[in-house]
Amino acid sequence: MKTLLQIKSSLFSDGGQSSRLAERFVAAWRESNPDGQVIVRDLALEPVPHLDAERFGAFLAKPGERSAAQQAVIEHSDALIDELRRADVIVLGLPMYNFGLPSTLKAYFDHVARAGATFRYTEKGAVGLLTGKKVYVFTARGGLYAGTPRDTQTSYVRDFSHFSAWTTSSSSMPKASRSAKRASSKASPARMPRWIN
Repeated sequence: MKTLLQIKSSLFSDGGQSSRLAERFVAAWRESNPDGQVIVRDLALEPVPHLDAERFGAFLAKPGERSAAQQAVIEHSDALIDELRRADVIVLGLPMYNFGLPSTLKAYFDHVARAGATFRYTEKGAVGLLTGKKVYVFTARGGLYAGTPRDTQTSYVRDFSHFSAWTTSSSSMPKASRSAKRASSKASPARMPRWIN
């Protein structure tokens, strides 16, 4: 049974344009995978706390030396990471706020990028451990940013995907060039590009 993880980062939850755009893909995926499971992580309804010194300290503390508060931080992070591990497909709805990605999504990334859990250090640098994931990103923006210096999202999310060893690359995840209207057509997941703007 295949599993899809849908991450909604719009502050408007289901009402956000990026969420609505991604939902069309998810609906098509459900039709193609009637026995599949969809996990929804809505960062508006359940925001991940922003990283601070105390939370970062929990990530650094040894298991046997963690306080109760630190253990709670780790358990929350572990739950987020478990969703990623279970997923075969990751769908991200991504709006642009003030030329950047939502701070709640950054907080989410900060809690799933953990040494020893989602990546490890080697002599050649960090190596991602979340292999075998297909990532589809659906962006919604209030202007034309793709291919300009003001598009800070594409490179950031692509770099994070590569860091995590998700199966995205410059060839399978081309520069955003399609309008949201064209992207929201009822195409099957197999035919839809992995980076849609």
